Amino acid sequence: MDVQELLRRSGGPVTRDRIGDDLTALGLGPGDTVMFHTRLSAIGYVPGGPRTVIDALLDVVGPTGTLMVSCGWNDAPPYDFTTWPSAWQDAVRAHHPAYDPELSEAEHTNGRLPEALRRRPGAVRSRHPDASLAALGPSAAALMADHPWDDPHGPGSPLARLVALGGRVLLLGAPGETMTLLHLAESLAQAPGKRFVTYEQPVRVDGVREWRTFHDIDSTDGAFDYSPVVPDGQDPFAVIVRAMLDAGLGRTGTVGAAGSRLFDAGPAVDFGVRWIEEQLNAPGSRRSFRPAAP
Repeated sequence: MDVQELLRRSGGPVTRDRIGDDLTALGLGPGDTVMFHTRLSAIGYVPGGPRTVIDALLDVVGPTGTLMVSCGWNDAPPYDFTTWPSAWQDAVRAHHPAYDPELSEAEHTNGRLPEALRRRPGAVRSRHPDASLAALGPSAAALMADHPWDDPHGPGSPLARLVALGGRVLLLGAPGETMTLLHLAESLAQAPGKRFVTYEQPVRVDGVREWRTFHDIDSTDGAFDYSPVVPDGQDPFAVIVRAMLDAGLGRTGTVGAAGSRLFDAGPAVDFGVRWIEEQLNAPGSRRSFRPAAP
Protein backbone atom coordinates (compact mmCIF):
# COMPACT_ATOMS: atom_id res chain seq x y z
CA MET A 1 0.00 0.00 0.00
CA ASP A 2 1.56 3.32 -1.05
CA VAL A 3 1.85 6.44 1.10
CA GLN A 4 -0.95 8.31 -0.66
CA GLU A 5 -3.38 5.48 -0.02
CA LEU A 6 -2.33 5.30 3.63
CA LEU A 7 -2.77 9.07 3.99
CA ARG A 8 -6.22 8.89 2.41
CA ARG A 9 -7.33 6.10 4.72
CA SER A 10 -6.14 7.83 7.88
CA GLY A 11 -7.17 11.37 6.93
CA GLY A 12 -3.60 12.61 7.06
CA PRO A 13 -0.51 11.62 9.03
CA VAL A 14 -1.09 9.59 12.18
CA THR A 15 1.38 11.28 14.50
CA ARG A 16 2.72 10.20 17.88
CA ASP A 17 0.34 12.57 19.67
CA ARG A 18 -2.64 11.37 17.65
CA ILE A 19 -1.86 7.73 18.43
CA GLY A 20 -1.46 8.57 22.11
CA ASP A 21 -4.78 10.41 22.23
CA ASP A 22 -6.56 7.53 20.50
CA LEU A 23 -5.00 4.95 22.83
CA THR A 24 -6.07 6.98 25.86
CA ALA A 25 -9.62 7.18 24.50
CA LEU A 26 -9.56 3.40 24.05
CA GLY A 27 -8.78 2.97 27.75
CA LEU A 28 -5.02 2.41 27.94
CA GLY A 29 -3.46 4.39 30.77
CA PRO A 30 -0.50 5.11 33.03
CA GLY A 31 1.01 2.09 34.75
CA ASP A 32 -0.55 -0.45 32.39
CA THR A 33 1.38 -3.58 31.50
CA VAL A 34 0.20 -4.31 27.98
CA MET A 35 0.98 -6.96 25.38
CA PHE A 36 0.28 -5.50 21.97
CA HIS A 37 -0.19 -6.84 18.46
CA THR A 38 -0.07 -4.36 15.61
CA ARG A 39 -0.88 -4.22 11.92
CA LEU A 40 0.99 -1.05 11.08
CA SER A 41 -0.61 -0.48 7.67
CA ALA A 42 -4.07 -0.54 9.28
CA ILE A 43 -3.23 2.58 11.29
CA GLY A 44 -2.54 4.65 8.18
CA TYR A 45 0.54 6.72 7.39
CA VAL A 46 2.61 6.85 10.59
CA PRO A 47 5.58 9.22 10.32
CA GLY A 48 8.49 7.26 11.74
CA GLY A 49 6.75 3.88 11.54
CA PRO A 50 7.32 1.40 14.40
CA ARG A 51 9.42 3.84 16.43
CA THR A 52 6.56 6.32 16.54
CA VAL A 53 4.03 3.67 17.60
CA ILE A 54 6.27 2.43 20.42
CA ASP A 55 6.98 6.00 21.56
CA ALA A 56 3.24 6.71 21.65
CA LEU A 57 2.56 3.55 23.67
CA LEU A 58 5.31 4.53 26.12
CA ASP A 59 3.83 8.02 26.40
CA VAL A 60 0.49 6.54 27.43
CA VAL A 61 1.65 3.85 29.89
CA GLY A 62 4.28 6.18 31.33
CA PRO A 63 7.41 5.35 33.31
CA THR A 64 5.61 2.78 35.49
CA GLY A 65 4.07 0.91 32.54
CA THR A 66 5.51 -1.97 30.54
CA LEU A 67 5.14 -3.02 26.90
CA MET A 68 5.31 -6.66 25.78
CA VAL A 69 5.37 -8.38 22.37
CA SER A 70 5.54 -11.89 20.95
CA CYS A 71 8.79 -12.47 19.04
CA GLY A 72 9.57 -16.09 18.20
CA TRP A 73 12.72 -16.74 16.17
CA ASN A 74 12.71 -16.03 12.45
CA ASP A 75 15.75 -18.16 11.61
CA ALA A 76 15.00 -21.20 13.77
CA PRO A 77 15.75 -24.56 12.14
CA PRO A 78 12.68 -26.05 10.46
CA TYR A 79 10.65 -28.30 12.74
CA ASP A 80 10.96 -31.16 10.27
CA PHE A 81 14.74 -31.01 9.76
CA THR A 82 14.96 -34.29 11.71
CA THR A 83 13.34 -35.99 8.70
CA TRP A 84 16.07 -34.82 6.30
CA PRO A 85 18.88 -37.11 5.11
CA SER A 86 21.33 -37.76 7.93
CA ALA A 87 24.16 -35.79 6.29
CA TRP A 88 21.95 -32.72 6.05
CA GLN A 89 20.85 -33.10 9.65
CA ASP A 90 24.48 -33.39 10.73
CA ALA A 91 25.33 -30.17 8.91
CA VAL A 92 22.51 -28.31 10.65
CA ARG A 93 23.42 -29.69 14.06
CA ALA A 94 27.07 -28.79 13.58
CA HIS A 95 26.68 -25.30 12.18
CA HIS A 96 23.27 -23.74 13.00
CA PRO A 97 23.83 -20.75 15.31
CA ALA A 98 22.26 -21.00 18.74
CA TYR A 99 19.32 -18.80 19.59
CA ASP A 100 20.55 -15.51 21.03
CA PRO A 101 17.96 -13.27 22.76
CA GLU A 102 19.94 -10.18 21.79
CA LEU A 103 20.80 -11.03 18.17
CA SER A 104 18.22 -13.50 16.81
CA GLU A 105 15.59 -11.71 14.74
CA ALA A 106 11.95 -11.84 15.75
CA GLU A 107 9.75 -13.82 13.41
CA HIS A 108 8.95 -11.65 10.39
CA THR A 109 5.35 -12.83 10.22
CA ASN A 110 4.75 -11.06 13.53
CA GLY A 111 5.23 -7.72 11.79
CA ARG A 112 7.77 -4.96 12.34
CA LEU A 113 6.86 -3.91 15.87
CA PRO A 114 8.26 -6.92 17.81
CA GLU A 115 11.67 -6.58 16.17
CA ALA A 116 11.65 -2.82 16.80
CA LEU A 117 10.73 -3.22 20.47
CA ARG A 118 13.19 -6.01 21.26
CA ARG A 119 16.03 -3.83 19.86
CA ARG A 120 15.17 -0.93 22.18
CA PRO A 121 17.73 -0.11 24.88
CA GLY A 122 16.56 -1.73 28.10
CA ALA A 123 14.31 -4.30 26.43
CA VAL A 124 14.43 -7.84 27.86
CA ARG A 125 13.79 -10.93 25.74
CA SER A 126 12.95 -14.36 27.11
CA ARG A 127 15.23 -17.37 26.75
CA HIS A 128 12.85 -19.69 24.88
CA PRO A 129 13.81 -19.77 21.18
CA ASP A 130 10.50 -20.75 19.59
CA ALA A 131 8.09 -18.93 21.92
CA SER A 132 10.25 -15.96 22.90
CA LEU A 133 8.69 -12.70 23.94
CA ALA A 134 10.20 -9.31 24.74
CA ALA A 135 9.25 -6.53 27.11
CA LEU A 136 10.28 -2.96 27.87
CA GLY A 137 9.61 -1.24 31.16
CA PRO A 138 9.95 -1.81 34.91
CA SER A 139 8.17 -5.20 34.84
CA ALA A 140 10.14 -6.50 31.84
CA ALA A 141 12.66 -8.62 33.73
CA ALA A 142 9.99 -10.22 35.94
CA LEU A 143 7.85 -11.04 32.91
CA MET A 144 10.69 -12.62 30.92
CA ALA A 145 12.67 -14.45 33.63
CA ASP A 146 13.17 -18.22 33.38
CA HIS A 147 10.75 -18.80 30.50
CA PRO A 148 9.92 -22.52 30.86
CA TRP A 149 11.61 -24.71 28.26
CA ASP A 150 8.55 -27.00 28.07
CA ASP A 151 4.93 -25.80 27.93
CA PRO A 152 6.26 -22.30 27.19
CA HIS A 153 2.74 -20.91 26.71
CA GLY A 154 1.46 -22.33 30.01
CA PRO A 155 1.90 -21.80 33.76
CA GLY A 156 5.05 -19.89 34.63
CA SER A 157 5.31 -18.43 31.13
CA PRO A 158 5.48 -14.70 30.37
CA LEU A 159 1.83 -14.99 29.30
CA ALA A 160 0.85 -16.35 32.72
CA ARG A 161 2.91 -13.62 34.40
CA LEU A 162 1.13 -10.98 32.34
CA VAL A 163 -2.13 -12.26 33.82
CA ALA A 164 -0.67 -12.34 37.34
CA LEU A 165 0.41 -8.70 36.99
CA GLY A 166 -3.08 -7.63 35.96
CA GLY A 167 -1.88 -6.93 32.43
CA ARG A 168 -3.82 -6.15 29.30
CA VAL A 169 -3.79 -7.10 25.61
CA LEU A 170 -4.10 -4.55 22.80
CA LEU A 171 -5.01 -5.50 19.25
CA LEU A 172 -3.86 -2.35 17.44
CA GLY A 173 -5.37 -2.85 14.02
CA ALA A 174 -4.45 -6.54 14.30
CA PRO A 175 -7.03 -9.31 13.77
CA GLY A 176 -8.29 -11.56 16.55
CA GLU A 177 -6.22 -14.51 15.39
CA THR A 178 -3.05 -12.69 16.50
CA MET A 179 -3.98 -12.86 20.21
CA THR A 180 -1.07 -14.98 21.46
CA LEU A 181 -2.51 -14.89 24.98
CA LEU A 182 -5.11 -17.46 23.93
CA HIS A 183 -2.34 -20.07 23.72
CA LEU A 184 -2.29 -19.84 27.53
CA ALA A 185 -6.00 -20.65 27.50
CA GLU A 186 -5.28 -23.65 25.26
CA SER A 187 -2.56 -24.83 27.61
CA LEU A 188 -4.90 -24.62 30.61
CA ALA A 189 -8.09 -25.94 28.99
CA GLN A 190 -9.18 -29.51 29.71
CA ALA A 191 -10.74 -30.89 26.53
CA PRO A 192 -10.27 -34.06 24.48
CA GLY A 193 -7.73 -34.39 21.72
CA LYS A 194 -5.25 -31.76 22.84
CA ARG A 195 -2.36 -31.77 20.37
CA PHE A 196 1.31 -31.47 21.27
CA VAL A 197 4.54 -31.08 19.34
CA THR A 198 8.15 -32.00 20.04
CA TYR A 199 10.99 -30.25 18.25
CA GLU A 200 14.70 -29.51 18.58
CA GLN A 201 16.48 -26.16 18.54
CA PRO A 202 19.95 -24.94 19.55
CA VAL A 203 20.32 -22.67 22.58
CA ARG A 204 23.11 -21.51 24.87
CA VAL A 205 23.03 -22.74 28.45
CA ASP A 206 25.72 -21.33 30.75
CA GLY A 207 27.58 -20.14 27.66
CA VAL A 208 27.61 -23.57 26.00
CA ARG A 209 25.75 -24.21 22.72
CA GLU A 210 23.52 -27.26 22.98
CA TRP A 211 20.56 -28.78 21.19
CA ARG A 212 17.47 -29.11 23.34
CA THR A 213 14.24 -30.98 22.74
CA PHE A 214 11.14 -28.92 23.51
CA HIS A 215 7.59 -30.05 24.25
CA ASP A 216 4.62 -27.74 23.74
CA ILE A 217 1.03 -27.52 22.64
CA ASP A 218 0.72 -27.25 18.86
CA SER A 219 0.62 -23.47 18.54
CA THR A 220 1.06 -23.57 14.77
CA ASP A 221 -1.77 -25.81 13.56
CA GLY A 222 -3.84 -25.51 16.72
CA ALA A 223 -3.82 -27.21 20.09
CA PHE A 224 -7.26 -28.67 19.34
CA ASP A 225 -9.34 -29.66 16.35
CA TYR A 226 -11.77 -26.76 16.32
CA SER A 227 -13.53 -27.82 13.12
CA PRO A 228 -16.70 -29.12 14.86
CA VAL A 229 -17.34 -25.71 16.46
CA VAL A 230 -15.70 -23.14 14.17
CA PRO A 231 -17.14 -22.39 10.72
CA ASP A 232 -15.00 -23.38 7.76
CA GLY A 233 -12.43 -20.79 6.80
CA GLN A 234 -12.52 -18.95 10.13
CA ASP A 235 -9.68 -18.81 12.62
CA PRO A 236 -10.55 -20.22 16.08
CA PHE A 237 -8.88 -17.36 17.95
CA ALA A 238 -10.77 -14.80 15.86
CA VAL A 239 -14.02 -16.58 16.73
CA ILE A 240 -13.14 -16.57 20.44
CA VAL A 241 -12.23 -12.87 20.37
CA ARG A 242 -15.56 -12.03 18.70
CA ALA A 243 -17.34 -14.07 21.37
CA MET A 244 -15.51 -12.10 24.07
CA LEU A 245 -16.68 -8.82 22.59
CA ASP A 246 -20.23 -10.13 22.23
CA ALA A 247 -20.14 -11.09 25.92
CA GLY A 248 -19.14 -7.55 26.89
CA LEU A 249 -15.44 -8.16 27.49
CA GLY A 250 -12.99 -5.65 26.08
CA ARG A 251 -13.21 -2.18 24.64
CA THR A 252 -13.23 -1.19 20.99
CA GLY A 253 -12.11 1.99 19.31
CA THR A 254 -10.08 3.45 16.49
CA VAL A 255 -6.40 4.33 16.56
CA GLY A 256 -5.60 6.35 13.48
CA ALA A 257 -7.57 4.41 10.88
CA ALA A 258 -7.21 1.08 12.71
CA GLY A 259 -10.08 -0.65 14.43
CA SER A 260 -8.57 -1.67 17.75
CA ARG A 261 -9.53 -3.69 20.83
CA LEU A 262 -8.28 -3.66 24.41
CA PHE A 263 -8.79 -6.56 26.84
CA ASP A 264 -7.86 -7.29 30.43
CA ALA A 265 -5.64 -10.37 30.22
CA GLY A 266 -7.07 -12.34 33.17
CA PRO A 267 -10.73 -12.25 32.11
CA ALA A 268 -9.69 -12.94 28.49
CA VAL A 269 -7.86 -16.14 29.50
CA ASP A 270 -10.71 -17.26 31.76
CA PHE A 271 -13.15 -16.71 28.92
CA GLY A 272 -10.94 -18.59 26.48
CA VAL A 273 -10.61 -21.59 28.79
CA ARG A 274 -14.36 -21.77 29.38
CA TRP A 275 -15.13 -21.36 25.67
CA ILE A 276 -12.75 -24.16 24.67
CA GLU A 277 -13.97 -26.50 27.39
CA GLU A 278 -17.65 -25.87 26.78
CA GLN A 279 -17.45 -26.15 23.03
CA LEU A 280 -14.99 -29.03 22.68
CA ASN A 281 -16.36 -31.17 25.49
CA ALA A 282 -19.55 -31.39 23.43
CA PRO A 283 -18.21 -32.57 20.02
CA GLY A 284 -20.28 -31.33 17.11
CA SER A 285 -22.02 -28.69 19.20
CA ARG A 286 -22.39 -25.14 17.93
CA ARG A 287 -23.98 -23.78 21.10
CA SER A 288 -23.71 -20.05 21.72
CA PHE A 289 -21.29 -19.39 24.53
CA ARG A 290 -22.45 -17.57 27.65
CA PRO A 291 -19.88 -16.36 30.16
CA ALA A 292 -20.01 -17.59 33.73
CA ALA A 293 -21.85 -15.39 36.18
CA PRO A 294 -19.56 -12.95 38.01
